[in-house]
Amino acid sequence: MSNDTSAHDTLWDLIKDIKFGMFTHRHTDGKLHSHPLTTQNQSIDEGAMLYFFVPKSGEVATRVAADGNVNLAYAHPGKDSYVSITGTARISQDRATIERLWNKQAEAWFSGGVNDPDLGLLEVRIEDAEYWDVTDSKMVQLLKMAKAAVTGTPPDLGEHKTLKVS
Repeated sequence: MSNDTSAHDTLWDLIKDIKFGMFTHRHTDGKLHSHPLTTQNQSIDEGAMLYFFVPKSGEVATRVAADGNVNLAYAHPGKDSYVSITGTARISQDRATIERLWNKQAEAWFSGGVNDPDLGLLEVRIEDAEYWDVTDSKMVQLLKMAKAAVTGTPPDLGEHKTLKVS
């Protein structure tokens, strides 16, 4: 789906209740490196952007400046939903967005508050997303897996889709 509102809605429904996303970037040695970050959005807008507060002097800001190709992974094992997002990241100083997203939890990391000189706004423009969402109960899942083991056919354990977001 390209720029489809339902793709945004589906994606937001899957990640909105997950406190942390694992943000993965390329390290200076070429290896992949991940950090847990808190999504600051209240929704995914038509720009398909996710926001995070990060220190401008930190590793994430430094690495994104060198290579903005990133991945975000969200998991909600209790709901059996998993999301992988591919996107392009950059550090922004958009004051209006920073002030709109600012909250008490962010203040724990930035003692200078919304005007902390080290406060950076990490923007990740979502390009593609892939998700796995199981709606069956654990009992039904177990029965489907047992049937698959007997029949030799893979179990149908829910929805798996790839979304073209931007």
